[in-house]
Amino acid sequence: MFTGLIEEKGKLLDIIKTGDGLRLVFNAKIVFGDLQIGSSISVNGVCLTVVELNKNSFAVDTIEETLKKTNLGKLNLGDFVNLERPLKADARLGGHFVLGHVDTTGTVTSVKELSNSHFVTISFPENFQKYLIYVGSVAIDGVSMTVAEVNNNSFSVGIIPHTWAETVFSSKKQGDTVNLEFDVLGKYVEKIMEGKAENIRP
Repeated sequence: MFTGLIEEKGKLLDIIKTGDGLRLVFNAKIVFGDLQIGSSISVNGVCLTVVELNKNSFAVDTIEETLKKTNLGKLNLGDFVNLERPLKADARLGGHFVLGHVDTTGTVTSVKELSNSHFVTISFPENFQKYLIYVGSVAIDGVSMTVAEVNNNSFSVGIIPHTWAETVFSSKKQGDTVNLEFDVLGKYVEKIMEGKAENIRP
């Protein structure tokens, strides 16, 4: 489990074909503190397993399903990604509960620079609209964000300068693909309500 508070940006150093999947190699500094073979790590909001460690880099394997469902298969050498290690049991919980299980991808439709922030609008499949509420939480490429505006098939977020500078948001432009994970609490509520509805049917 993650919080959506990004620790650092990593750079893609190598892409190795592994059947229908890819082994991705990234450099990093901060996350190396307690990274081990078998450790979980969030890469652009996708929970992956470290399969190789070198002095200043680590590798993760992605399968075909992950590449279809996320933006990891669209990465190019030199691209930056958001990195976060799992939440520690004794840590303060900032952001919100992020599982690293991406629901779908969205497309950046506009990036507006304001006086002291950026306002980014993202389109997404309309069937996921039920999981978004005004001032609710959503993870975008693994970053915990607050929804500032919701429409039928798009939503917007305001990004403060710190988040803009410390994550891959600063490189996003119109047409780019982002990974979206909707708040798991909303999904549980939906499941509970569906169960109740089934129980009261004649």
